[in-house]
Amino acid sequence: MIIKSLSLHNFRVFRGSHVIDLAPRPALLKDGSKLHDRPIVLFGGLNGAGKTSILTAIRLALYGRLAFEGVHSQQDYINNLAALVHNGVSSAQQPDEASIELCFSYNKSGVESDFTVIRSWKRGKKDRLALFQDGEEKEELSYEQCQGFLNELIPNGIADLFFFDGEKIAELAEDESGKVLKTAVRRLLGLDLVSKLRSDLSIYLKRADAKSLGSQQQKKLEALEEECEHYKNEAEHLRFEADIHKARIELLTTDINKYEAQLAAEGGAFALTKTQEQQRVNELIKEKELLEKQIRQEMDSTLPLSLAPNTLSNLLNQLVKEAGIKQTRHFTNELECFLGTLHAEMSFQSAQAGKIAAEAIESKLTEYLANKPQGDIKLDISERETGIIEQLVKRDSQNSKKRFESARSRLKEVENSLEQAAANIARAPDEEQLIDIFSTLRDLDKKRQNEIHQYKLALEAAKQALNKQMQAAREIQKLHDKERELFNNNSANQNAYDAIRLLDEYTKVLTLARVNRLENAFSLAYRKLARKEDLQIQARINPETFDVELIDENGVTINRKLLSAGEKQIYAIAILEALAKTSGRQLPVIIDTPLGRLDSHHRDKLIEHYFPEASHQVVLLSTDTEVNQRYFAEQLSDDISHAYQIEFDSLMKSSYLKNGYFWNKKEAC
Repeated sequence: MIIKSLSLHNFRVFRGSHVIDLAPRPALLKDGSKLHDRPIVLFGGLNGAGKTSILTAIRLALYGRLAFEGVHSQQDYINNLAALVHNGVSSAQQPDEASIELCFSYNKSGVESDFTVIRSWKRGKKDRLALFQDGEEKEELSYEQCQGFLNELIPNGIADLFFFDGEKIAELAEDESGKVLKTAVRRLLGLDLVSKLRSDLSIYLKRADAKSLGSQQQKKLEALEEECEHYKNEAEHLRFEADIHKARIELLTTDINKYEAQLAAEGGAFALTKTQEQQRVNELIKEKELLEKQIRQEMDSTLPLSLAPNTLSNLLNQLVKEAGIKQTRHFTNELECFLGTLHAEMSFQSAQAGKIAAEAIESKLTEYLANKPQGDIKLDISERETGIIEQLVKRDSQNSKKRFESARSRLKEVENSLEQAAANIARAPDEEQLIDIFSTLRDLDKKRQNEIHQYKLALEAAKQALNKQMQAAREIQKLHDKERELFNNNSANQNAYDAIRLLDEYTKVLTLARVNRLENAFSLAYRKLARKEDLQIQARINPETFDVELIDENGVTINRKLLSAGEKQIYAIAILEALAKTSGRQLPVIIDTPLGRLDSHHRDKLIEHYFPEASHQVVLLSTDTEVNQRYFAEQLSDDISHAYQIEFDSLMKSSYLKNGYFWNKKEAC
């Protein structure tokens, strides 16, 4: 994949329209031949200038709602989009809409295509999504199908390994528990869905045993003051009932989100329109048959006459010529008869005078006939037949050709539509594969609506009880929360893991192979980036728990807390590079503030060995203290394709781009 350009319109700090060329440009010799690749596109900007906006725009263009963490409802997504519209200099000048256009090439199954994604939205409205492939809009795809197509093209979990900011590196470097790495590895292997299922089962088991928690809570409530006993019991009962309903709502919502994600992952968007697509295929097949029949009929009629225009033009000319020859011969014959009659009837004074008159008439006749058509008659066609032929050639055959061209053009459109419809049907799984999911979603939604109603009733009743004895209710809630926290640490998680043991068997072989590759890739990356005086470490990953142990050159397990800040950063970057390499995807690498926490020695290593080799396209979003003047002019100059400077205009409250970097700025673009 190569990102060719990014266009921003009223997006965050970028007011108006800005087109950014992101395609790497190779170094060329004087004769125009390629010298070597230059993969890096460098952006320079101070904090707040808009560097992160570029990374955010690329993620939003590709993933829409999935670009925001923790966004579940449609309204949350709409609110997040509204926050990305440029605020303007004043409230009166605030734009109401924004858009992002991302152009990239992608090689899928050995075929490279150019894609353009346009995502636009207005404040308070849902976004619109348009997808173009090789310049043609995929109008046959709905919004959900377009998003599903993009999710298939570049899965969000995989892209997290290629599009990240400095905080991601810092988070991974400081993560002593290994939780962040576990999440990344699970996404890489596609096991994040298994983890989600485990979490859901864990929540389910906790909620299922909630009744026993009420019994334990009741025993502790008996120690409270005697005069508050009645109100306390009533309040506790109602509050507990409300909590149970709320927990069920959360559980149902989680399950609904899970099944909706599963539906999208399995091609649910295409499946929803599969029946319509099949009906459309049947209609197109019928139309195709009629068109083919029409084309055959035209070929059987006068259409062939339009295929030889020069020959038929010569034919018509010959017929016109022969008609003239016939007229000349007829006229000559009639005139000769007339002259014979005239000569017999007229008397001249002398024979000599008669002879002279006859010769004069014949001379004039010969001169007159010399300008008339002469020659042999080959076809001998009557005037009526000539008229019929002329009509067939000049009118009927041309009309037939127009009908033929129209039918052929429409046939091509129908065949293309059939191919697209067939592709959409092929993307859609069989109804039998999704019917359980559809049925489950309907049942879950009905249950959630009922639980919401019961939850509101319980809350209202609990509010009345709490007003009578608020202090007692607070004490009850404290005990309830404490006991519930203790209960949550019980064996529910283990029970959930046991319930999905079959999934572990399915993923075991894949996990072992990928973990092996990940360990080897990490060792190579770390040795390349670490200084000589750094610890020479390797990663050992538990294929079952994904716990990561760092092993030094003597085989001793290292306490990650003992690593220096620089070693932690290098470790994190090596892990990210290893994950990206193991994913097997050829995607660009985009890094925001990549060197913020590194010392100068470790920065040198990254500048020399990571950025030029991270990918075929590397977009760096840097401050002047990260990629400084020395790095820019000396170590990266041969690898930088082109650079931009992002500057913020405080008067216009907007950022704009200039060609060049901090130390060689050029005109605005």
